[in-house]
Amino acid sequence: MPEGPQGQAHRGCVSLSTSQLQSAFDFVDGPVGYRFRSGASRKHALARAAGFARGHIPTIVDATAGLGRDAFLLACSGAQVTLLERSRPVHDLLRDALARAAAESPDLAAVVARMTLISGDARELLPGLRADAVIVDPMHPPRTNSAIVKQEMRLLRELVGTDPDALELMQAALAADCRRVVLKWPLRAKPLDGVRKPSHSITGKTVRYDVFMIPPR
Repeated sequence: MPEGPQGQAHRGCVSLSTSQLQSAFDFVDGPVGYRFRSGASRKHALARAAGFARGHIPTIVDATAGLGRDAFLLACSGAQVTLLERSRPVHDLLRDALARAAAESPDLAAVVARMTLISGDARELLPGLRADAVIVDPMHPPRTNSAIVKQEMRLLRELVGTDPDALELMQAALAADCRRVVLKWPLRAKPLDGVRKPSHSITGKTVRYDVFMIPPR
């Protein structure tokens, strides 16, 4: 089925309107805009998991950019973030959303300037990148109660499907030139099969951030 950021994107029998997609990819209004205006980004569990500390702002690769919200949060905290996205429709939607945010205000433009979006498969791109932290957020296992899944994530799932190669992606991240890898995973889900035990975890309301510290190579 054809899919793309203009008009409607189709997968199976589900049709996604442009307004739905632009609402999901939005850094100006909604919860993302509120978090930006409130200045609460550095207190977020993801920022702590990524290694933010007093006097230290890490460089970050977001290996699964998706809606771009995690990368935007980290950039709001001052980090230089490289976003990798292998779905071309999602990449284009994210690119357009970042352009809209940059045009909205100088403050938002400064955040977007710290974000570098690259189209491609993280498994192929990570060996050529270097950062303090690599963030991995594969499509999570389906929840038994689909009503609690946010609409934005349902839309993203319709665009990109599942991530059957999540283990390969984690292996690529753990082999990358970085100091830590952060796996974003549902709070009560079983660990990703085949991945070693994390060094520690930081929990949020609905997700946990499993942190894998990488020894010096």
